[in-house]
Amino acid sequence: MKYVLMFVETEQYAKELAEMSGDDRQAAYERVSQWFAEHAPKIVHHGHLAPPHTATTMRLSGGDPVITDGPFVEGKEVVSGYAELEVADLDEALAMAKSWPACPVIEIRPLT
Repeated sequence: MKYVLMFVETEQYAKELAEMSGDDRQAAYERVSQWFAEHAPKIVHHGHLAPPHTATTMRLSGGDPVITDGPFVEGKEVVSGYAELEVADLDEALAMAKSWPACPVIEIRPLT
């Protein structure tokens, strides 16, 4: 089965990351790289998203589309990246997510 893990940054996590020393921040990035390397056989694709202020949002609600700069919703939690998995079942996806070393929230969805 295919699942997508969406890594969600909170304001608190972003603040803590920004306040880290250069060495601590590098160590945090290395833990993420290690996680991806460890799970590489089951990760079909992954990516890191640009910050929310770079988003363009299109609203389709009849009539002409409305296009605005910025995210659809200003929020305290922001999806910052994703990984598409090929795993046996939800339990395997959950096991992988439990070992994620970075953002404190992970949304897991099956691909249809």
